[in-house]
Amino acid sequence: FYRINKKKYMKIIKYFFEFISIISLFCIFKIIGLKNASNLGSILGKIIGPFFRSKDIIKQNIKIGLGDIDKKKEEETVIKMWSNIGRTFSEYVFLNKFKPKYNRIKMIGLEHLDEIKKNNEPVVFVSGHFANFELMAMRLYDEGIKLAAIYRPLNNKFLNPIMEYLRKKYICPNQIKKGKAGLKELLDKCNNNYSIALMIDQRVSEGIKINLFNKPTFTTTIPAQLALRYKYKIIPIDIERLNGSNFQMSINNPINFNDLENNKKNIEIITIKLNKILEKMINKNPGQWIWSHSKWK
Repeated sequence: FYRINKKKYMKIIKYFFEFISIISLFCIFKIIGLKNASNLGSILGKIIGPFFRSKDIIKQNIKIGLGDIDKKKEEETVIKMWSNIGRTFSEYVFLNKFKPKYNRIKMIGLEHLDEIKKNNEPVVFVSGHFANFELMAMRLYDEGIKLAAIYRPLNNKFLNPIMEYLRKKYICPNQIKKGKAGLKELLDKCNNNYSIALMIDQRVSEGIKINLFNKPTFTTTIPAQLALRYKYKIIPIDIERLNGSNFQMSINNPINFNDLENNKKNIEIITIKLNKILEKMINKNPGQWIWSHSKWK
């Protein structure tokens, strides 16, 4: 009992100091402005990031995804990843600077959003943790899409309320917690004709094992289930950091699965197809994807 409590309290202390450190950095970022903060975030990401994640897991994941690439390309991919993570971290205090009036996000495929709004047709938007992934839901909502976004709460109980506040205020007010906790809310939103936005690249416990780069990994089936149950089209979105804090967001052609019956086999077929799309996105910009998660654990 003593050991359990000690471990619990040590985790609370760790989370508290993480919270203080992050809030302090947020204050510094706010003072120096977006451009300088993004550059500083890039430097901090490259210096500090490797201390928080296993280098072996990152290298193993890159080998699974990109194959036996040369050492130089592997190192470049890792450096770009940490730089992008650092920039994304610094940009949380400037989310209001990514609204349409600032022209920081070049949009491709807006005609697909116009069609959705014109027909009042809800869809599922899917992407992965590329560039600044938070911008997907933000821009969709700003473009007038009736949207709810699925998110994963942070483990840090001190920091999570801050992040939830930022997401609801600047990204999308309709936030649904990932997993069983948010299932009822997700169904309510779908029954009220909301489009749903989510990332499909995180390892999940409630999914099914589907190949990603020829190796099985637990994968969410939410997009497939919504496509079959509610006849939602699925729209993949590709986000790319162009330079500094400027981005390109490509809204790809909708995929229609209306001819498929709602069963386990077709859920698997759709999920396989989405993982293939995810592979292409990763191969396009490997340095802008997060390789540090235990995706293939």
